[in-house]
Amino acid sequence: MLLPRILTALIGLPVVLAAIHYGGIVYMVFVGCVILLCLYEYSLVLTSGKKPVHTVSLLLFGLLMAAVAIVGRTPLQSELPNNLYPFSMSVVICGVLLLEVLTPNRSWERACNTFAGIFIIPWSLAHLINLRDIPQYGEYLTLFMFITVMVSDTGAYFSGRFFGRHKLNSEVSPKKTWEGAIGGTLLAVGAAVLIQHLFLSTCFNVKTALWLGLLVAITGQVSDLAESVLKRSTGVKDSSHLLPGHGGFLDRFDSYLLLAPLFYYVVLYTL
Repeated sequence: MLLPRILTALIGLPVVLAAIHYGGIVYMVFVGCVILLCLYEYSLVLTSGKKPVHTVSLLLFGLLMAAVAIVGRTPLQSELPNNLYPFSMSVVICGVLLLEVLTPNRSWERACNTFAGIFIIPWSLAHLINLRDIPQYGEYLTLFMFITVMVSDTGAYFSGRFFGRHKLNSEVSPKKTWEGAIGGTLLAVGAAVLIQHLFLSTCFNVKTALWLGLLVAITGQVSDLAESVLKRSTGVKDSSHLLPGHGGFLDRFDSYLLLAPLFYYVVLYTL
């Protein structure tokens, strides 16, 4: 299991770093593909657990939610109507309910499962683009978050594997341990300080790097557990097998479901 995990990381990491570096349309397409794949895997997880979801509504209105989250934070916003957000929310709500009524096997449970995917995955992950678009420091702040999450995940994996004794939450994620969580957090904070020294010394100081690293590590792990609740409720181990050793894209990007919006607004309003 370790070798596929390493090989996938060796292939995927350069792709992620290149997309972040180029930014613009390249990074937007990258994040858009991630959002679509995560939405699709969300539908697979629910379907595998015999829970209904409207896949067409999920993908269609999920992309709309992502687009609104992105456009609302760009210079284009001044050229758009002031009621863009409420209008878009109305389109999503009415659209999902309308398609639910018009398609066979209609149910309120399916509509609710569809709404959950639309409002959680695209809206949250779209903030990855908003973060990259922050003037001057966007690239390095995005690298800060991504690398700190990767170090946290890797540190938690190996710390839990070699030192794990006490279960973090056996009902939600049986393999995660307190030792793994603590080890991942400590390494993430160390990585945050290093990245600050290399790329962001003119943006914020070491003290800020410490608490930002702590924020990323803790929020990322809580977000990971949130996705584990979904998989646990459906009896699914991985969202898919597209990323050998890592599961699927939803498994790989689950840390950002809570983290991406939180980190974006924290750095936007505090730095």
